[in-house]
Amino acid sequence: MTDTTPRTSPAVDAEGPTYLSHRQILVILGGLMTGMFLAALDQSIVGTALPRITSDLQGLDKLSWVVTAYLLTSTAATPLWGKISDLYGRRLIFQAAIVTFLVGSLLCGFSQNIEQLIGFRALQGVGGGGLIALALATLGDVIPPRERGRYMGYMGAVFGTSSVLGPVLGGWLADGPGWQWIFWLNVPIGGVALVVTSYALKLPHTRREHVIDWWGAGVLVSGVSSLLLYTAWAGPEHGWLSAMSLALLGGALALIATFIAIELRATEPIIPMVLFRSSIFSTTNALAVVMGVAMFGAIIFVPLYLQIVMGMSPTRSGLGMLPMVVGIFSASIPSGNWVSRTGRYRPLPTVSMVIVFGALLLLSTLTADSSYWQVGVGMYLLGFGLGLTMQLLTVIVQNSVDVKHMGIATSTVTFFRTLGGAFGAAVFGAVLNARLADHLASALGTGGGGPKINTENASAVQSLPEPIRSTVIDAFSASLHDVFLTALPVVAVAFVISLFIKEIPLRTRDTPAPAAKPGPERQAG
Repeated sequence: MTDTTPRTSPAVDAEGPTYLSHRQILVILGGLMTGMFLAALDQSIVGTALPRITSDLQGLDKLSWVVTAYLLTSTAATPLWGKISDLYGRRLIFQAAIVTFLVGSLLCGFSQNIEQLIGFRALQGVGGGGLIALALATLGDVIPPRERGRYMGYMGAVFGTSSVLGPVLGGWLADGPGWQWIFWLNVPIGGVALVVTSYALKLPHTRREHVIDWWGAGVLVSGVSSLLLYTAWAGPEHGWLSAMSLALLGGALALIATFIAIELRATEPIIPMVLFRSSIFSTTNALAVVMGVAMFGAIIFVPLYLQIVMGMSPTRSGLGMLPMVVGIFSASIPSGNWVSRTGRYRPLPTVSMVIVFGALLLLSTLTADSSYWQVGVGMYLLGFGLGLTMQLLTVIVQNSVDVKHMGIATSTVTFFRTLGGAFGAAVFGAVLNARLADHLASALGTGGGGPKINTENASAVQSLPEPIRSTVIDAFSASLHDVFLTALPVVAVAFVISLFIKEIPLRTRDTPAPAAKPGPERQAG
């Protein structure tokens, strides 16, 4: 392959990158999508198998930590992967993330107890934190912003496919060959990604002088970990205002403030604070946070409706999510092509939030007697709305920053969206639990009408005797109604933020990159 790739030394950055041909991009895209698919699939494939895993490993009381460990390390590592790739080159660091993820996956499958599984899931998360962000950053290296939308649409489709395939595959593997294959399956897929990137991802990189910001990295990881422990563990388990929860929250805020102070003085900061001087960068990341709250917070409760209210098995509920995937496909690819053809992106985030608002409003009207087609329409609209903007935010940010900041700018969007998702899942989960307790107390009387009802297991709910089963299902339906209504103000905030995203021309192959200097809207190019 000829040397037609972005270069990252200061002298070369001033000239701007030289982009790849369509044929070369398609070859690279295969490897990048495979790596991305690993991380996206892992977010959904484990959930349906968790009861079987924790039962075999005698660790039901630590079930949530299998998810929390991965969430902690993947989120905290995301900006670090982006920054390191800016310094040392995209190909080597992307492959390092794949290898880390595969080693963690292999060890997860060999776990002999729940403590080992939690530790290896944390290692797996370290690698997973780099897969998505570095794949998107690499696309930013080899494709001009004007053409990037059409390829980003395919990346968005990867998430949609994994959201359906994950639960189905996870349930089948847990019931068939064994839950260990949920992790071992990553090895051949990751092997393909390594082979493709080794042969196709020829990205020469000119190293520049730098000093690694170890203090900033350590404080960032500590602050993010404290915040995620507050939202994903301490708050839901011990109460949002308990001493432990408040200590984690206070520690997180103090560490984040310390991190900002360190970055303002660092020679080579992990996240350059100068990026936030761009209103486009700041506004787009703010939208990513709020979208993460609404997107992840709402999506995880649709399968809950399918399993508990409609009585579907985990495998069937995964297939039942197909309308959402169709919605993502039917929006992400055409919208990406539209952006590439017109060079415009400004209307899409706003239209996206309007459609998502309407979808959540429709889902809030569901009852225990609603038909599947009503659920399907709501899921399709939700997927369509998210598909319009899911990967577009990355293109907007990449177009607004200097080429040398491509990795950290891309990973920052992923980082903020994931943080928003963790917070949304925790908040909406708290709403569901509180409203479910109120509805059950109202329907069954104080004390739940006798023995404690297990509402944390869908199959346990379905096996309840009548009329308690119908009462519990009605209570779940009413509680999910409250959850979707709670998400509406969040989407309204996202709509307002989207109005402030400014549009600057998307660069083409012939557009020279401006000099690398900070500015109010564009630090360079």
